[in-house]
Amino acid sequence: MSIDLTKIPNPCYVIEESLLRKNLEIIRGVSQDAGVEIILAFKGFSLWKVFPLVREYISGATASGANEARLAMEEMRCQAHTYSPAFTEADFQQVIDNSSHITFNSLAQLEKFHDRIKNSGKAISVGIRVNPEFSEVETELYNPCAPGARLGITADQLVDRLPEGIEGFHFHTLCESTSFDLEKTLEVFEEKFGAYLGGLKWVNFGGGHLITREDYDTDHLIRILKAFKERWKNLSVILEPGSAFAWETGFLLASVVDVVENKDIKTAMLNVSFTAHMPDCLEMPYQPRIRGAYQEAVHGKFVYRMGGNSCLAGDYMGDWSFDNPLEQGDSIIFEDMIHYTIVKSTMFNGVAHPSIGIWNEEKGFTLLREFGYADYKARMC
Repeated sequence: MSIDLTKIPNPCYVIEESLLRKNLEIIRGVSQDAGVEIILAFKGFSLWKVFPLVREYISGATASGANEARLAMEEMRCQAHTYSPAFTEADFQQVIDNSSHITFNSLAQLEKFHDRIKNSGKAISVGIRVNPEFSEVETELYNPCAPGARLGITADQLVDRLPEGIEGFHFHTLCESTSFDLEKTLEVFEEKFGAYLGGLKWVNFGGGHLITREDYDTDHLIRILKAFKERWKNLSVILEPGSAFAWETGFLLASVVDVVENKDIKTAMLNVSFTAHMPDCLEMPYQPRIRGAYQEAVHGKFVYRMGGNSCLAGDYMGDWSFDNPLEQGDSIIFEDMIHYTIVKSTMFNGVAHPSIGIWNEEKGFTLLREFGYADYKARMC
């Protein structure tokens, strides 16, 4: 059945269930064939009202902090594999309550919280994130191994033996990458950290594995995963992609409100905003595909920028070309807007917004508003 846009409120993010199931089948197939665990990274896809569907195919989730860990328990019905660049005292008990694995970003964080885990009465597996100092990611904003990176410890920070209580290593070097990028990473990872792998129970290969992209070589991925498991029979292997789950599974429906022109540049003014609704486009940056349009200015076509409906001067992108002129009320369909786009416009990583208050010299401080888990969960679906 073709999608009837007249039945959909505008603007609206639309997930196509058949496409989501297709991705989930691919992910489950790789997991089973390679004998590894693939879990859902909430930082890339957190639309919990479709988690009942996701649970038909996979059973695990990875969280970036207390709010995502709680979401894993409530909606994925599993204990989370939780990693955060910086755990706080205020949130850590919630992390303990909702996690089966906790991975620390630094030796200082491990030392600070390890006794709390040990005394919690829970059988939590503790890991540490390592930085192989190698990545094929070209955009520095998304390169976790750039010089001076704050994510993970380098090999020279480890002593001759593993820190007490460490059962796993976690690394993350990829971003919408191929199995060949992972293969290169594994070579460096084993060279730098191989001396410690015999004493571990698991290794987490992080995210960025774009398994569901059309040109991704899943057979090659399965081969290198099996080969790694053959070399390190003591280790269970975990992958935690985010984008791969929701890759090409839906769109953002918008419409043209007005068309303005300045110095022969035409801008279609939309009822959505790049800075408010598609911030990843400006951060990466990348120009999303528009259904039925050309991705550049084409001579002889009708050329437009797309302008957001915020007051930010830079809230626009372009150019796209169309076979016919755009008019008020025309639908604009931005493709592939389900992974990351939505979470980036809400509470990315489940990180709560700062509280808001007012200071009066006589009365002191009055708290006006604070944000917590309920705000995160409400905004995610």
